[in-house]
Amino acid sequence: MSEPRRDDTAPSMEKCPLRLGTACYCANRTSAFAASSAKTAVLLLAHGTPENPDQIPEYLHYVTGGRTLPSQVVEEIRHRYALIGFSPLACWTLLQADQLSQSLRLPVFVGMRNWKPFIADAVKVIGEQGFERVIAICLAPQNSRTSVGLYRRAVVGETNLPFALDFVEEWHDHPLLARAFADKLRAGHEKASAEHGVKLPVIFTAHSVPQRTITDGDAYETQSKETAALVAKDVSFSADDWVFAFQSQGMSGGPWIGPTVEETILSLKAKGHRGVFIHPVGFLCDHVEVLYDIDIFFKEFAKKEGMHLWRAESLNGSQTLTAALAELVRSRMRA
Repeated sequence: MSEPRRDDTAPSMEKCPLRLGTACYCANRTSAFAASSAKTAVLLLAHGTPENPDQIPEYLHYVTGGRTLPSQVVEEIRHRYALIGFSPLACWTLLQADQLSQSLRLPVFVGMRNWKPFIADAVKVIGEQGFERVIAICLAPQNSRTSVGLYRRAVVGETNLPFALDFVEEWHDHPLLARAFADKLRAGHEKASAEHGVKLPVIFTAHSVPQRTITDGDAYETQSKETAALVAKDVSFSADDWVFAFQSQGMSGGPWIGPTVEETILSLKAKGHRGVFIHPVGFLCDHVEVLYDIDIFFKEFAKKEGMHLWRAESLNGSQTLTAALAELVRSRMRA
């Protein structure tokens, strides 16, 4: 089988936010590679994010399934995107697809649930290129019907798929995923603790979900904490070295699970800490929940409380993350 090649027909960005120059990835691309002779393809699934604040209303239309949000909510989200300038989620996802394709020597496609390239468009292209089997991996390692369940529904659609679908339901406890997070934690935490003068307590985080989701039996809360525990074990943390919090609670739709990061920061302050280190283990790359929620909002919140806040670098283009994804695919192909 010939090595996958770059699809030179895809448009390019004038300035790459990842500093990749001529190897930049465009958010409107469905696949980083042209068709190959392989009968199996990989489909990476992600939430999706707009490229600029002006696209927020259209983006939120997809997120809510057409439900209208209060104008103040729309403007608040637009404001957050304006503060970070650009959300690189699509860029990092396409970079991971490229690295994974080179590792596997298989075509790797990307589909986003709420923005371009849409999952339905990716599925259409895969079908047109005649692939017989697709291994789909959601880039949200912890399974929840509010995330993974919706991604699967988007892939399956309302008609019969033209290929056999092998959908990876969860991979929150994969050893290489834990190692990838641990590598980032080890490097960032040691440096931050040295700057602070004492060992910083770590707050592991994942995105919150509606409380009713967990009440109905969803495994997401348990799996998120299991990921954190595996990462803590990898860096030889004791139970006193870390806590867990859920971040980015929704602005509507009833109660969301906690404790919140704000509550956790206050709790650590009450115990005498004057600094915290946040490590989001529910996200694989930089996007608004990292670049705004942590780097801007939580940092300002901590500052007002007389606390300093540091964050672990996101996995982004981590080769260990690529290795984890590759092993997931290979394990499915061996089955």
